[in-house]
Amino acid sequence: MQMLITGGAGFIGSNFVRYWAARRPEDQLVVLDSLTYAGDRRSIAELESSKRVAFVHGDICDQALVESTLTEHRIETIVHFAAESHNSLAILDPARFFRTNVLGTQSLCEAARRVGVKRFHHISTCEVYGDLALDSEESFSEDSPYRPRTPYNASKAGADHVVRSYIETFGLQATITNCCNNYGPYQFPEKVIPLFATRALEGETLPLYASTQNRREWLHVDDHCRAIELVLADGVVGETYNVGSGHEASIEQIADGVLQAAGQPQSLKTIVPDRPGHDRRYLLDSSKLRTRLGWQPTVQFESGLKATVDWYRDNRTWWEPLIGRSPVAEASWAVTAPAPVQPS
Repeated sequence: MQMLITGGAGFIGSNFVRYWAARRPEDQLVVLDSLTYAGDRRSIAELESSKRVAFVHGDICDQALVESTLTEHRIETIVHFAAESHNSLAILDPARFFRTNVLGTQSLCEAARRVGVKRFHHISTCEVYGDLALDSEESFSEDSPYRPRTPYNASKAGADHVVRSYIETFGLQATITNCCNNYGPYQFPEKVIPLFATRALEGETLPLYASTQNRREWLHVDDHCRAIELVLADGVVGETYNVGSGHEASIEQIADGVLQAAGQPQSLKTIVPDRPGHDRRYLLDSSKLRTRLGWQPTVQFESGLKATVDWYRDNRTWWEPLIGRSPVAEASWAVTAPAPVQPS
């Protein structure tokens, strides 16, 4: 198989590239990545040097480049990870999220349609469904309405609708997965677990949003890769599958777990202002994926979190050059955001 992986130098994308190359060494893999601040070609360097992966530096919004890449490499399958994904940055620069996530996805779908790609898989997020109350007994199914609350959430919801429109209108042979929060190695240290891990390893404070009991569902990236593989093999074209572990943890529980794994005191926790539109809780109903395709998560959160902290401890040469590269200073919206309008 000839496969194009967009965003393959990013966190989930690079883990998927390594996963697929190990599982299916006969396949030809091409990575298309624009190498934004969060993309790092070092994450797939070993596969590139061994000629297991071809790399194309480019933007998914560049439809001509995408079409020529698909044609040159005779691509049969596209797995679409490429996205702007940091909620905090989306508050400060929402336009870049709608450009990449919505217009970029449309450009990619159109290129796939014109060239005649046989199979397309789109990676989305649980955040398109909105949030849940902390005491709610609900979870989001594939039929839950879309109620995005932030620019990032809305841009991913828009991308999902683009893919569905190409399925219905043009017969694009596509599937979608909506996953919960991923964690694991090679994640840029702006997201909460690598941020906490790298700061704890340096003995620095861990910034917790004021809503310390807000919860997320956590999935190890390896389990996510396994789910994508199953959907590509056995998923029904036109269907959406939720990918969730069922394991929830609050921001404070994450901080406590990271500090314990790093051998640091609880006194390193500090509180920063919540970002606007800070979702309270997400939880996916992944029974469709489990019952129809036989998927189950295999990495327990506690052991996976410790292994992740250990990875950052052992791979300083990967993450230390990235410190300070993020365009976001957390809580900067407290200074730059306009004051709310008061009722007259």
